[in-house]
Amino acid sequence: MAVAEFQKLLDHRGRLGNSPLSSLAHLQLARAFTSSSESARARVEYQEFLALWKGADPDTPFLRQAQSELANLK
Repeated sequence: MAVAEFQKLLDHRGRLGNSPLSSLAHLQLARAFTSSSESARARVEYQEFLALWKGADPDTPFLRQAQSELANLK
């Protein structure tokens, strides 16, 4: 299950160091929660991802996509 695999990455952040994979795991976890109709959990993960990328260029495509996905959550 995708949720379990992305959660494993987040549970072992020390192994990833400052790798962008750690923050991208939040994005993919949010998408997995969205696919399984767990909107509240997805919202938390999107917000965590966006907080980690708050200083990034706002025109970054995957950042804009994540913001759009969060806005469309029901």
